[in-house]
Amino acid sequence: MAHLSHPATVPFPGRAVSVLVPPEKGETMNPVDDLAAVLDSTSALVAGVSRWDAPTPCPEWTVRELVNHLVLGHRLFTAVLHGEECGSLDPRTFDALGDDPVAAYRDAVRGLVSAFRQPTALERVFEVPAGTVPGIAAVHLRIVEELVHGWDLARATGQEPKFEDALVEREIAFSTAKLADLPAERNPFAPPVPVAEDAPPLDRLVALLGRSPS
Repeated sequence: MAHLSHPATVPFPGRAVSVLVPPEKGETMNPVDDLAAVLDSTSALVAGVSRWDAPTPCPEWTVRELVNHLVLGHRLFTAVLHGEECGSLDPRTFDALGDDPVAAYRDAVRGLVSAFRQPTALERVFEVPAGTVPGIAAVHLRIVEELVHGWDLARATGQEPKFEDALVEREIAFSTAKLADLPAERNPFAPPVPVAEDAPPLDRLVALLGRSPS
């Protein structure tokens, strides 16, 4: 199965990411609300895990390592948003899940959403593993990360991901714009996988980023 060439935080290295994905006409869009909704859906997937040692579409990671990676990512961005240094995203370097992975995930989610809801958080500029990004782009990076790895987790555990189609469409627009902005030699993803134009939005997103939804 096609996958990220390196399964880490969705990166657009060495460039300042500044794209905004506009709402539909007449719609007021808050990307932090989108992030909270995606995290809530992934929380349900995490709570439904029965085999933490099961393999995932990320060949190097088990389910536990995948969820650990997400928790480390949430904590990293939370720290950065609070002006602290960021750490490693490699789930093999530190176990952030402890004896209760579900509680650890939910705690990391609460911290991340709270950090993004700070006044001016979306306007400030931050140094993250993806490079120098404004807060608005950092939100989209976390949403895409959560959608793609939420799909990984659902596949690995036999669950159905419940992400809103309109939300996923916004992240397809974001990802398409940023990938088009990258030189080919700096694209961290496997080549896009062909998929029908009328395929579900989540299938089209993961295919865009090199995974096979079939």
